[in-house]
Amino acid sequence: MTLRAILLLFDSLNRHCLSPYGCGWTITPNFQRLARHTVRFDRCYAGSLPCMPARRELHTGRYNFLHRSWGPIEPYDDSMPQILKQHGVYTHLISDHQHYWEDGGATYHTRYNSWECVRGQEGDPWKARVADPVIPPHLGQASRQDTVNRAYFTCEEQQPLAQVFQLAQDFLEVNRDADNWLLHVEPFDPHEPFFTQERYQALYPDDYDGPRFDWPDYARVTESLSAQAHCRNQYGALLSMCDTYLGRLLDTMDRYDLWKDTMLIVATDHGFLLGEHDWWAKNRSPFYEELVHTPLFIWDPREKAADTARSALVQTIDLAPTLLRFFGVDPTPDMQGHDLRPVLRSDTPVRESCLFGMHGSHVCVTDGRYVYMRADRPGKALYDYTLLPLHQRAMYAPEELRRLELVPPFSFTKGCPLLKVPMPRDFYPFMSCVEEERRDLLFDLDKDPRQLHPLQDSQQERRLMGEMVRLMRENDAPAEQFARLGLEAEQ
Repeated sequence: MTLRAILLLFDSLNRHCLSPYGCGWTITPNFQRLARHTVRFDRCYAGSLPCMPARRELHTGRYNFLHRSWGPIEPYDDSMPQILKQHGVYTHLISDHQHYWEDGGATYHTRYNSWECVRGQEGDPWKARVADPVIPPHLGQASRQDTVNRAYFTCEEQQPLAQVFQLAQDFLEVNRDADNWLLHVEPFDPHEPFFTQERYQALYPDDYDGPRFDWPDYARVTESLSAQAHCRNQYGALLSMCDTYLGRLLDTMDRYDLWKDTMLIVATDHGFLLGEHDWWAKNRSPFYEELVHTPLFIWDPREKAADTARSALVQTIDLAPTLLRFFGVDPTPDMQGHDLRPVLRSDTPVRESCLFGMHGSHVCVTDGRYVYMRADRPGKALYDYTLLPLHQRAMYAPEELRRLELVPPFSFTKGCPLLKVPMPRDFYPFMSCVEEERRDLLFDLDKDPRQLHPLQDSQQERRLMGEMVRLMRENDAPAEQFARLGLEAEQ
């Protein structure tokens, strides 16, 4: 049987803003069309937040956030596209996600046979202008580099989103008759800033007449109601542009009948707060459903299940084993994810619970109904474990490295000892202002899906705490993570 796969990974794609998941205010007909062609997963959760930690999970099939913060693929990591490449499957990455080309993400794209990058998203240091540009009046965020970049997107075809999908179209035109390939298409959108063309903005009219507001701060909502509505509309406009280009990919699959032998996975790394819980953006604890309960659609030509939904609990770490098994390759022993074929076939559960969180913040566990969020205790140590000491956009500074120590391997590091580097509490600056949110929280999603009323139930809390400890042990979490959460006695 001919085997090919397309992995389409959007960034910051909100499940609660998509029509197949019940949203009524956005215009997403092609996501609805996608749902008719695929299995829709109703209980998919992120694991490690934000961007590159999620992509490390996508490659390795195991949790990232308990051992290190934002960073590259490590020398001891198992990389799904690299494993496929080693087994004769051609792997190709197309992306405008600029973090792939920075210090803290620069080892991901080289795991593929080939890759193409599209420049200019957000603050990508792309076009040069020595003189300072005039940054228009705005609410929320704006940056010098983003202002420079936007000047080069004078029509829709020049926007990175359009270019990414055009490159995907080019790949499919050339390789549609070839066997054994994985095409990984990764547009940065609908990640902020919510910059798009007038024809999409016209779909979401409002009466706002203030300064530009398409890039909210990672902060509490303080803007007027009309400004809040306008920013949500800007997200909706960009989401509708994503929907249009998704439709073009589906057109190509229809035109060449790729459905008969090509797996299609459409997923995201995490969601985005658009004013829910009085917050904008992400990377904020607690990690509410809007951030971690993510959309997932899969077409598997072997099972041919379509226009249906599955309720089994699944996660980002399941995508690597699923793609490996599809091509007849066994997942590695260090992968913690599961092949989702049993879920696709008959909604057979592959796990009882799952972890999610961000390095240095809440550790959370859900069984699909209850969510328990365990906050860190003040004054506890935090460390990065790595062999590639890189931050998001910079190498570790000498003063940081002078404090490191060499420590024994973890179970998944292939016998490699590691650099253990102390991490300051405010290594993510936007995390430092949420002291009032440092509390343990329990929610019953059946009775309180919007998570407005924390539950007091010591029995459920104790049960989920046990699941959290079990999963942390399976992940070979370092001892200080248990101490940081006040779980030393449970360890």
